[in-house]
Amino acid sequence: MTRRTPGAQARRLVERLRERGIRSQAVLDAIARVPRQEFVPEPIRFRAWEDVRLPIGLGQTISQPWTVARMCELAGDVAGRRVLEIGTGSGYHAAVLAELGAIVFSVERHAGLADRAARTLRRLGYLGVSVKQFDGTYGWAAEAPYAAIVTTAAGPDVPDALVRQLGPGGRLVLPVARGSGQRLLVVRRAEDGEVIETDCGPASFVPLVGRFGYRAGPGRDPDPRL
Repeated sequence: MTRRTPGAQARRLVERLRERGIRSQAVLDAIARVPRQEFVPEPIRFRAWEDVRLPIGLGQTISQPWTVARMCELAGDVAGRRVLEIGTGSGYHAAVLAELGAIVFSVERHAGLADRAARTLRRLGYLGVSVKQFDGTYGWAAEAPYAAIVTTAAGPDVPDALVRQLGPGGRLVLPVARGSGQRLLVVRRAEDGEVIETDCGPASFVPLVGRFGYRAGPGRDPDPRL
């Protein structure tokens, strides 16, 4: 992976994230090094370094940098460890995890997004990221266990399949529908196997579609073979 020198826009974004409470210097450095404009559609690249989520097609978005930074902080130390991402989207979040030293496995149900993200990541030198088209609510059991799993879409509950793929001490960071809104949770699998859930505040994500999430459309479940 090519080490990149942050530009002025990246430095300004990092300062905004620091002001909003992101404390991990490793996470801030990773955010600064990822060229976010490369993950944003050409017509809106002028907004790439704003701390906002942006549309990337198919009803999906590239996450707000603060959200990515917050989830990476909650995932803990991932350097040299296996991390599963559910919802590749543009590939931006996977790139930040890779900058943190993680070995990233990312699942995306939309073939077009998965292909585009994989090509972008390869072009930028993020060769430690593997992308697969599949129903992410199943996880990626063949590569488990994981030190961390991050889910970039909100489901109706915590998928048991993902909890089972955590290694001892592993953390699942995900938004879940609770009441009239969403909450960002950290589900930790303790060394003795106990599952501990922590509520980390309100969240706002697109729906997690899949066998153990929401339906893909009226009267139709997503094809689990995807």
